[in-house]
Amino acid sequence: MAWSFKIARVAGSDIRIHVTFFLLLIWIGLIQADQGAEAALEGVVFVIAIFTCVVLHELGHALAARRYGIRTPDITLLPIGGLARLERIPENPREEIVVALAGPAVNVVIAGALILLLGAQPELGTLGTLEEAPDSGGPQQGTFVERLAAVNVILAVFNMVPALPMDGGRVLRAVLAWSQGRVRATQTAAKIGQGIAFLFGFMGLFGNPLLIFIAIFVYLAAAAEAESASLQDVAKSLKVGDAMITQFEALDTQATMAEAADALIRTTQQEFPVVDGAGHFRGLLTRAAMVKAMEEGGPHSPVVKAMTKLPERIVSEPLAPSLEIIQAGGAPAFAVNDKAGRFVGYVTRENIAELMLIHTARHH
Repeated sequence: MAWSFKIARVAGSDIRIHVTFFLLLIWIGLIQADQGAEAALEGVVFVIAIFTCVVLHELGHALAARRYGIRTPDITLLPIGGLARLERIPENPREEIVVALAGPAVNVVIAGALILLLGAQPELGTLGTLEEAPDSGGPQQGTFVERLAAVNVILAVFNMVPALPMDGGRVLRAVLAWSQGRVRATQTAAKIGQGIAFLFGFMGLFGNPLLIFIAIFVYLAAAAEAESASLQDVAKSLKVGDAMITQFEALDTQATMAEAADALIRTTQQEFPVVDGAGHFRGLLTRAAMVKAMEEGGPHSPVVKAMTKLPERIVSEPLAPSLEIIQAGGAPAFAVNDKAGRFVGYVTRENIAELMLIHTARHH
């Protein structure tokens, strides 16, 4: 995800933090600074403790997914929570339910450990807001451990709200899939999720403004889930060659950035395959990489230094497995070769989206 950076690697997943997460820490610190430096520090530490639990929640998903051979390349921390990027969502309903429930189960275990081992007595009704210090004169929030136990209970319950893409929404989708099929179940769960998003947004207008941001995220993510499921369903009947771009201008491995810039102006392409003299694919030069290379190395720098390596597929292969690579964010595109290994085209996110639009229009 853009504007995020890696801080650790745990169980095969990169733990990343989005820069906006630090805005949350600064906001909490500034609000509690009125109560003194100690209160500000406690507020920041408490938020960090909460998001540590969020990371463990997402690792629960990742470890459950690994059981079914699904990798989780990274987990990103955002101000509204964590986001685990699975290579793919399990298509088997039972597997999806296990993966979905694994996250909230971690929060239940954490809350149970805090209550049983450390004697926490969480009071959910008097948890209060994060921005109030314990001695600020507001409602009593309990000890640090009690508040953390309460937050984990809330995380477990809140994530089970049946709004796709939240965990409860994924369980709902899996249950519906047994009778409706995966695509229709996803569309149904997405509509329910968007309805709940409107409710969150309405509640946010009269209470916690964070609910408005959650509502926007849920609404957009639910729509993306429905589109992704429909696209995967369409892709099952197509070959890689059905989706690839075949009309393009390629660059030679000896080309310079000046030549690439001329091609950018001369054509409507946003990216250029780099192909050697034998017709073999070597990489893809994007417009962004081209501009950066021009700024850093000048017009005479070689394109091979700025190109991106891509996965390569055979033109006759099924489209669905390759499509998962793009949808999971593992690559911006993939190259397509003929059976002899010669480059014949490439597939990007944009032309996949265009393929979906055309297929939808044809079947209306």
